[in-house]
Amino acid sequence: MGSRKLLTVAGAIMALSLGVVACGDDDEDEGGSGAEVEGGTAALDINVGVLVPQTGDLSQFAPPGEKAAELAAEVANEAFGEAASDSTVTLAVTDTQTNAAAAQTAAEDVIADGASCLAGPWASDETIPVGRAVAARQQVPLISPSSTSPAISELPDDGFVFRTAPSDALQGQVLADAVGEQFGTDATISLAARNDAYGEGIITEFQAAFEEAGGTTTGPVLYDVDASTYDSEADQIVEGDPDGYVIIDFEDPYTKVGAALARTGSFDPTTLYTADGLAFDPEIPSSIPAEALDGAFGTRPATPDDTDTAASFDELYTSAGGEKERGTFDAQNFDAVSLCVLAAVAAGSTEGVDIQAQIQNVANAPGDQYDYTQMADAITALQEGEDIDFQGVSGSLDLDDNGDPISAVYDTYEYVNGKLELGEQVAKESGE
Repeated sequence: MGSRKLLTVAGAIMALSLGVVACGDDDEDEGGSGAEVEGGTAALDINVGVLVPQTGDLSQFAPPGEKAAELAAEVANEAFGEAASDSTVTLAVTDTQTNAAAAQTAAEDVIADGASCLAGPWASDETIPVGRAVAARQQVPLISPSSTSPAISELPDDGFVFRTAPSDALQGQVLADAVGEQFGTDATISLAARNDAYGEGIITEFQAAFEEAGGTTTGPVLYDVDASTYDSEADQIVEGDPDGYVIIDFEDPYTKVGAALARTGSFDPTTLYTADGLAFDPEIPSSIPAEALDGAFGTRPATPDDTDTAASFDELYTSAGGEKERGTFDAQNFDAVSLCVLAAVAAGSTEGVDIQAQIQNVANAPGDQYDYTQMADAITALQEGEDIDFQGVSGSLDLDDNGDPISAVYDTYEYVNGKLELGEQVAKESGE
């Protein structure tokens, strides 16, 4: 199991950035929900378990994701002060190791320590067992910021699993559109992916969308993430001299897969499309051979670049200092923590089952719209029994019956001389 730390966020940064004065003492509450009514306002001790991959295949995503969660707690604590509420938010941050068993243990540990809402895990292969065996069984809602496998939509989770990142049922279509635009819808594309829920999920969605548009595919070659060599898989991927490639993976094992592709002498990375698992900020890691990824294109779930909310968050993140540069899914983790908090306020309770019942209510219409810069007003509205429609940094958070966002924005990107350069953003909605 990874390291764990408890964070009670004072909110000094937010006092500067939002002009809000922190106030209110932490009142201990012995009740089952942690609620104490004062003047019609419930004072809640909200504990959010933040499950991040500090080690393992997705470790590069953890620092900005953890920082975003801390900022969300700061915003909420400052907003409680402004709303004259004695409620507080505490984070229990723990390492899932990008490993299913470790993630399950981490979730159980933070719940045992009092967490009644989970932000994370990140990898689909973590979220599926945690959602089924922990969130559903212990009736504690889970909001993943980055698990995109379509399989999660149909997970038998009794409604306790949500996402602020969209299902790859959407990203597969976005990739198919991008590949068709570059190579033509009559092209032949070789497909390969890591053999897990993430890799198989997105490559299957791409294949269906691209073939429906008139294209041809070979494969997919689904490879074992724990294999020692990938020479035979690389030979299969380049066989037939395809027009292009779509390969879905993380840094490990693409370090070895990419090297094997380069050794074939037939692989051209400028004809490669990939997705968020290989979207490294700001440049390709030294572990991956340049001839396996430099010049490649890709898509990744994104934060809208044309909203005041997104611009404000970017300023907030930068002004907070530190060495943790912005990263893929940081905004989605900020939104996940924010939804945990607002749902607890709406419920007037910190019981997991009560929070779960309110997540869609605070994320979806009807109700007045608020974003994180209006968090105090959103809290006040909820305390007064009003409906809200919370708008996330990552975009609209309207969730369908499976707990999935019904729309999303994607970055397109290209690696140029080893550095990730962003292209146009693409909006996609379910059913399009």
